[in-house]
Amino acid sequence: MHVVVVGSFNLDHVWQADTLPAPGATLAGRYHTGPGGKGFNQALAARRAGAETAFVCALGDDAGARIASHLAKADGLRLVAHLSANTPTGSAGIFVDRQGRNSIVIGAGANAELTPAHLAAQDTLFRLAKVVLAQLETPIDTVHKALAMARDAGARTVLNPAPANAESSAELLALADVITPNETEFAALIARHTALYIPAEALASASDAVLHSHCRTLHPGGSVVITLGSAGCFVSHGENWHGDAHSHYRLPACPAKVVDTTGAGDAFNGAFCAAWAQHPSRALAEHLAFASRYAAHACEREGAALAMPQLRPD
Repeated sequence: MHVVVVGSFNLDHVWQADTLPAPGATLAGRYHTGPGGKGFNQALAARRAGAETAFVCALGDDAGARIASHLAKADGLRLVAHLSANTPTGSAGIFVDRQGRNSIVIGAGANAELTPAHLAAQDTLFRLAKVVLAQLETPIDTVHKALAMARDAGARTVLNPAPANAESSAELLALADVITPNETEFAALIARHTALYIPAEALASASDAVLHSHCRTLHPGGSVVITLGSAGCFVSHGENWHGDAHSHYRLPACPAKVVDTTGAGDAFNGAFCAAWAQHPSRALAEHLAFASRYAAHACEREGAALAMPQLRPD
């Protein structure tokens, strides 16, 4: 097994309109529904990027679970799901404007019922993993258990600390070899875990020295990859440079004809972990460059999970 993803599955309800709705506004638009959730999006991206991938999640005993099972089977994604008899599958309301920008509201549903005990029963799966990836749409003690099990098994650990308003702890961050926040998430982490402050909108234009210093304060021993949308990403290493030539650097974004950015971050994370797991001896910068290219392709299609392209690292 190359990659194990622990995270959420949601049924996405998507509205597309010229602008995002303001408070009190009613807009005309187009509607569709489909699979999503950060965990599932990232797992499907990893699988379509060529990695043998398992997805550990919790689902309701409902149509959402049947959709997840069908889609996982179609892509050869191993689905390891706890079924909740009394709680529905998670859901998300997503609004997308004509520029591809989005606003999202999540209903956790069964995602909130994934427990450390469910993960403990999958010890063999974790011991087969090369990379374990988690987010913060499931309970924090479950995410902590996932990364701790991965560490014990000798797997590399990646934490995508999303959404930005989710709780996290210094102990949880310390279990991650790499954390991958976007601008909003990084600003929230800095505010929560340090005495520093930097507004999210200032990150792309901040000096490399300032960003590197902030990253080292937040995550002293590990690596931080801040995704900056069209400005690419900023990379900061601690003790382990993972084959890179520099302790910190920027990578540009790949050009894209943007249709929908809903799954961009998830595409980046899944593809990054897939590349790292399949080619562990290569420099991290190579895997991040592939992840950027993969995310650009994902932005050129509507949707989240189903927008993930079939694209493998060279």
